[in-house]
Amino acid sequence: MDQATLIAVGLPAALFLIMVGMGLTLTPKDFREVLVAPRATLYGLVAQILLLPMVGVGLALWLDLSPALAVGLVVIAACPGGTTSNLFAFLGRGDVALSIVLTVAASLITIVTLPMFTSWALGHFQDSERVLELPVLRTIITLFVIILIPVMLGMTLRHFRRDWAEKGEKLVSVFGLLVLVAVIALLLIDLGEEALVLLKQGGVAVILLNVIGLALGMLGGRLIGLDRPQAFTVAIELGIKNGTLGLMITLTMLQSEAMSVPAAVYGVLMFLFGFLMLGYSRVTGIGRPRTAT
Repeated sequence: MDQATLIAVGLPAALFLIMVGMGLTLTPKDFREVLVAPRATLYGLVAQILLLPMVGVGLALWLDLSPALAVGLVVIAACPGGTTSNLFAFLGRGDVALSIVLTVAASLITIVTLPMFTSWALGHFQDSERVLELPVLRTIITLFVIILIPVMLGMTLRHFRRDWAEKGEKLVSVFGLLVLVAVIALLLIDLGEEALVLLKQGGVAVILLNVIGLALGMLGGRLIGLDRPQAFTVAIELGIKNGTLGLMITLTMLQSEAMSVPAAVYGVLMFLFGFLMLGYSRVTGIGRPRTAT
């Protein structure tokens, strides 16, 4: 199996298993708490859908990026969190239920907001008229197959076999770390020397976007009264984005390799920042194991 096939087929399969593992840690009560006290959910959605795309626009103007890079930066800034964010929330022992709710809700809402921000960026930076359409049905099906179905399977198993769930949670945590390391390695190998070129072209803007996103989650979340696990989770959702969607839009729909640079660079660097956040979680105590309920 070559690298492209491993990433295209192996990663979704691995994420499916990981999401089953996340379901092993969840109960319906976790989701009720997210919906009954929705402050974290509302803040996470507003930050993801409105604030971060506006940050992307501001950075593009401040750094005086080329038109193609500016559009690409707005595209990745307007992308929702990916399923990988759920994995990082899980490994950092954040609020996994909140992470899943934010991923699903933002992915559905950005079906509308992502084309709006992208079309505006094309008109403002490119002075070009392009029609952007997202594959709505495919996006929804992907969310159900990769997120909701495996999580429900895991929760069902936990309900009927609590002992299996507790053992499986530990195995999935180790497996998740191995998957992340493998993804980073394969991405770097696949990019080769091009990784340095892409980093020079869009590295500063992408790093600032990621850092600001993490700060909006951690600092902004704490300022509005979220507890540390919730603020950590919102930060992860803002920092770990659906880079694959960004690449699909810029390469397939906009047919521009130059516009794809920010998404490509972000797709690599977000893992680095994600690991730094995991380290922060463990060192500061956010990552303390939960007591059984």
